[in-house]
Amino acid sequence: METPKSILNKYWGYDQFRPLQENIIQSVLEGKDTLALLPTGGGKSICFQVPALCQEGICIVVSPLIALMQDQVENLKRKSIKAIAITSAMGKREMDIAFDNCIYGHTRFLYLSPERLQTELARIRIGKMKVNLLAVDEAHCISQWGYDFRPPYLQIAELREIIPNVPVLALTATATGKVVGDIQEKLLFKKNNVFRAGFARENLSYIIRNTEDKNGAILKLAKQVPGSGILYVRSRKKTQEIAAFLQKNQISATFYHAGLTAGERQQRQQDWISDRARVMVATNAFGMGIDKPNVRFVAHLDLPESPEAYFQEAGRGGRDSLPAHAVLFWNHHDLDELERNIKNSFPSLEEIRRTYQALANLYEIPTGAGEGMTVVFDMEKLCRTYKLDQLVVFSSLKVLEREGYIVVSDSIYTPPRLKILVRNEELYRYEVANPAYEMLIKTILRLYGGLFDEYVRIKEKEIAVKLNISVAEVSKKLLELDKMNLLNYIPQNDRPLLTYISARVDSKTLYVSPTNLATRKKAAEERMYAMRLFATDDTRCRQSRLLAYFGETDADDCGKCDVCRQKAAASKKTNRAALAKQIVALLEAQPRKTDEISSAFQDIEEKELVFTIRQLLDAGKI
Repeated sequence: METPKSILNKYWGYDQFRPLQENIIQSVLEGKDTLALLPTGGGKSICFQVPALCQEGICIVVSPLIALMQDQVENLKRKSIKAIAITSAMGKREMDIAFDNCIYGHTRFLYLSPERLQTELARIRIGKMKVNLLAVDEAHCISQWGYDFRPPYLQIAELREIIPNVPVLALTATATGKVVGDIQEKLLFKKNNVFRAGFARENLSYIIRNTEDKNGAILKLAKQVPGSGILYVRSRKKTQEIAAFLQKNQISATFYHAGLTAGERQQRQQDWISDRARVMVATNAFGMGIDKPNVRFVAHLDLPESPEAYFQEAGRGGRDSLPAHAVLFWNHHDLDELERNIKNSFPSLEEIRRTYQALANLYEIPTGAGEGMTVVFDMEKLCRTYKLDQLVVFSSLKVLEREGYIVVSDSIYTPPRLKILVRNEELYRYEVANPAYEMLIKTILRLYGGLFDEYVRIKEKEIAVKLNISVAEVSKKLLELDKMNLLNYIPQNDRPLLTYISARVDSKTLYVSPTNLATRKKAAEERMYAMRLFATDDTRCRQSRLLAYFGETDADDCGKCDVCRQKAAASKKTNRAALAKQIVALLEAQPRKTDEISSAFQDIEEKELVFTIRQLLDAGKI
């Protein structure tokens, strides 16, 4: 068995772990259930990837973030580490092949979305694997008190019956004390075992500004603070408006939201990462998995709905440990809007049922059918066809997710994939008998390896160039071959996916637990009030208040936030006033030279003394 440090050096090129990483890894290697609380950018993935590579077998990683799973799988593959992600974007046949590769193909990491984890197919196949670790990313999702509760997470503990001697490593960047306890309970920890990195960010200054002129404040911030920045806004429309405003004022900026095509999102993200665009204006769809170290400021133009969301987003600044600013702009209109958003997040049962029925109608899913089925989800078409309000539908879908009926993924790019379903000899016979497809098949076989064994990513444009035909013609021919069951062709997709977790029920009998709804509404309101207090109360250090929310009640004042700076300025002003009185009293007794005054106040810095004397001279008091 290789040591953790040798693995770290071999695959990542580092000689030392970050704080707490080594302790967490050692705990896992000792077979202990472990909960790791590491801030955004704290290196959570290392904590399960290193111990998994130290042992024989496969590590199962559960995560709700498809983009992050795909990104980590590609990063591991680049290091020649075999990894597979099974998500809602995959069909049953593709999943079947992927699971077989995990059992027989020396795969080291299997990434699973939680809704796929609870299928019978997954459970049977996992039982045949030699699993060395179960890692649960975004572990706060298992708690109803967490800010992003997801019912499929509750099924993770059932895996422990299938792999009883395998330790669990739960990871999260944000969890209150209540959620920390809940995570360990729901994952059936044999013994409580928590490693908690301090949430304090020594290089990050939290600044809050109450302003009616947010555009002016943004421009001032961008001009005062050099370097790369992120501006978070709530609406897609506003991302475009603010980016245009910055560009008009000679600040290079771009915008990002889930409504853009995959190509547009990728290009804008790359422009920002490579500093071709200095400022990224985005909704909260941006940032997960982005590890740009030199972000000098992260600003929020709308109030986030919870301290957890704010902490994660603000934490994307200053990952290079150099000074950075987390700035929140707000006004009283924002407070009203925040309350309105929380209220609208809990639609009536009638509205929820109407949305559920509309989904069934749009995708033609009869009662009792649909379990495990995934469809490409088109929110605009749903609302347009059935004359529904988008905000009500969005909120209804969230309730249906939390009740375990469906799950909706964010817009995520999944590339086109291909697998040949017949043997080589049969494919050759088909080529000979069908010359219209011969060159296409030969070209695909030349360009891509492994097509007989697994699903392989392809590029239709690359094939089209080789054959001197259009991309549309390539797709058409591949679909024809798919219908003949010679191959399975999965076209690319960059739209959200909706998966039915359970079979469709009659919308009239759709049950939404009043208790669950009340619990979640109460938790949402508590988070909202905590966020309001963080923004509006200027009597307490911003960082210490944020840390207290996450359970660090004994944190010292940071000395850098706007509240600490105001207190320091007020204290300095008071000290100067007292010093001025003492100097006047000294000179009332008799005139003195400046060096004599300096001798009388040896504990005062010379520049402070000179400044105060000059103020007294200017005021005509001495």
